[in-house]
This record gives sequence, C-alpha cells and structure tokens, in this order.
Amino acid sequence: MTNTHTAFSRRRPDVLAEELVAALSNKTVFEFKALFEIIHAKLLARKAVSGGEDMLRLRTYEKLQNMVYGGSVKKVAKSYTGIASALAVLSLQLQNHRASAVLPLASHSVAPAV
Repeated sequence: MTNTHTAFSRRRPDVLAEELVAALSNKTVFEFKALFEIIHAKLLARKAVSGGEDMLRLRTYEKLQNMVYGGSVKKVAKSYTGIASALAVLSLQLQNHRASAVLPLASHSVAPAV
C-alpha cells in the first residue's frame, strides 16, 4: 500500500538559527540570558519576531540545545561556546537553504511588456 499523503514543505529560511550561528561564531562565551538578549535584538531589527517573547525564548533554547546535541555548540555549566568548524558547516547549510527557498509567487512572475 502506497502512502498517498502529500505535504507541503515550503519552509522559510530559519532566521533564528541564522542569528544563533552568527552570534556563536565569534568565539565568545555566552550565558543563555545574554545570548537571548542579543538574538532578540537582532530579530527585532530584522522584523522577524512573531509569537511573543516567551515563545521566542523557548524556540531559541530548543534550537540551542539541538546545536549542543548536534556538536555545533559546547556547553560548560550554564555557558555556551560555538565550535567554529561545525558552525561554519551549519552556516553553509543555512545559506544553501535560503538560496533554494522559493517564494510561492516568484515562480509565477509576469514578464515586463516590451
């Protein structure tokens, strides 16, 4: 029996992960509160905040823990440090995802009249 369920996978670029990678790439040791304040300010500047500050804090913590378990970030006590080589690979993956993301209306653009 075949699976007839199809799902849309038009996922937008993950701006939260991009900001986490950018912040952790500069070899600084962060506690979560300081890291979140930086990420929150950057996302506010990009107008990429939705769902409220508490929800963003939870999403940030979850992504950070996934980076720790994935080996991109090192956690010592309550401090986080990025691992440069792993973050470079993750950054490249995020850039590739952003480049391959297609906006729904972009593929149906109308050619300019001559």
